Amino acid sequence: MEIERKFIVKDMPDLSTAKEVWHIEQAYLCGKPTLRIRKKNDEYILTYKSQKGLGKMCKEFNTRINEEVELPLSKSAYEHLLSKCDDNVVYKTRYIFPLDEKHKAELDVFRDKLEGLRMVEVEFETPEEAKDFVAPEWFGTDVSADSRFSNRMLSKMESYNITDPGADNEGFN
Repeated sequence: MEIERKFIVKDMPDLSTAKEVWHIEQAYLCGKPTLRIRKKNDEYILTYKSQKGLGKMCKEFNTRINEEVELPLSKSAYEHLLSKCDDNVVYKTRYIFPLDEKHKAELDVFRDKLEGLRMVEVEFETPEEAKDFVAPEWFGTDVSADSRFSNRMLSKMESYNITDPGADNEGFN
């Protein structure tokens, strides 16, 4: 199970202090359930995600909760599936920063059509842990419950221009 919270980055950290850097491209074959393919550096992955009745818990804890299964893909299988994907490929660089002994921040700096968007997410072991999490100041606005900030929805955008993440549909083209 994947339990996470997402935030729009307010202040960028020093990227040179990241412990890992991943260059990611991902695209979607299906929305419900979510079928995603991803290239992460030289690794190829097929991911199945479903809320399977977890929507109520997501609202209760202001957290994204999904059942998630990841399977390895060959490069040729990835390329074949990529030609069949819906909407746009999402391009981003992910920087990994340790927060404490248990948690790490995964900062995504988007490129191409989503240039200018910077989100950070943290994964948790339980919904209660996610609810109790106190985000560092640099994280900014919590968009965990805003479905517009799911990568699936972002793949549908032609450009990114959101000045107020809390406003309904403003800036989504």
